[in-house]
Amino acid sequence: MDLFLIITAGFLLIVGLLGAILPILPGIPLSYGGILLLHFTEKYQFQTNFLILWAIIVVIIQILDYYIPIWGTKKFGGSKSGIRGSIIGLLFGVFLGPFGIIFGPFIGALIGELIAQKPTQEALKAAFGAFLGFIVGTVSKLVVAGMLIYYYIITII
Repeated sequence: MDLFLIITAGFLLIVGLLGAILPILPGIPLSYGGILLLHFTEKYQFQTNFLILWAIIVVIIQILDYYIPIWGTKKFGGSKSGIRGSIIGLLFGVFLGPFGIIFGPFIGALIGELIAQKPTQEALKAAFGAFLGFIVGTVSKLVVAGMLIYYYIITII
């Protein structure tokens, strides 16, 4: 049973890392689930404080991941149309591969702002804010996923 949990935990951590980039997967919670599975083995245990701390970090990062792009768009002068466009661009970008995921929020926010009749310069500024927010959110998820993979590896070695 332990071997099954260890392998499944590793799989969840890898899928979680992919989910840190792909918005359709709940990456960080999957990674944390992998750590929990490893904890449920008889061979490997984590301290309760460690599990609670990482649960709090995962929840905070998940919440911030939704608000950082919105904040970035607003901070750079974006409207609700730009925020909606950013979200739609991100969802469509998933189907266009890595470049779509990276540039989808930017293009979506730009189109949203242009539809809202903002001048091109203001629309570009808001789109840049959405792009910046997306990058910050993605990097934070990658850091957390990487740290959880690190703890998995050093625990099983």
